[in-house]
Amino acid sequence: MIVLAAGKSTRMHGSNKLLAEIEGTPMIRRVVQAALQSKTDEVIVVLGWEEERIRAALAELPCRTVVNRKYEEGQSSSVKVGLAEVSPLTRAVLILPGDVAMVSALFINMVIERFDLGGCMIVVAAHGGRPGHPILFDKQLFPEIERINEETFGLKAVVKNHEHEVSLVETGSPNVLKDVDTPEDLSRL
Repeated sequence: MIVLAAGKSTRMHGSNKLLAEIEGTPMIRRVVQAALQSKTDEVIVVLGWEEERIRAALAELPCRTVVNRKYEEGQSSSVKVGLAEVSPLTRAVLILPGDVAMVSALFINMVIERFDLGGCMIVVAAHGGRPGHPILFDKQLFPEIERINEETFGLKAVVKNHEHEVSLVETGSPNVLKDVDTPEDLSRL
C-alpha cells in the first residue's frame, strides 16, 4: 500500500492537516495504523512537505518512508515515487491519501478481498455507489501509472481508461468518502 503524505495542505491556511489530531492521534498516524492492521503486505508512506514532522508522527510504526522531492508537482509525482518502491513480487497496489482520516483496516481488507476474487483490474472502496478510498490497481496497470501527471488528471485518467474493469466495493460507510481538505472538513470530523 502506498499512503500519500507529501502535499502542502494548501487549503488549511498554513497548517499541516496530516498532523491534526483526531481522537488524540495525528491523522497520518491513524491512517498508517489502519493500513498496517490490514491484510496489505507492506505500507510505503510518501513524504514531502514537512517530511521530518510527518516522520516523527509515524515514529516506531513498521512502515517504510520515501521522500518525493518534487511534491510540489502534485499527487501524481508522489504516486510514482511510491510505486517505484513497491516490491517486484507485488500483484497489485493500494493507493490511499493520508487525509482519509476515518479509513479502517476493514475497508482496506474489503478491497483486497474483492481483488482476490479476480475479474477486475481496479477495485475502489465505495459508499452508496460513490467511489472513495482506497483504490487498488492491478500490476498490469503499473506502466500506465508510471506515466500519469497532473495535466491529464493523474490516477483518475487510469480509472477512466479502464472503467469497464473497475469494481466498486460497497463498504456501508461514508468514511471512505471523507477526506480533509479544509479547516471546515476537519471540524466536521
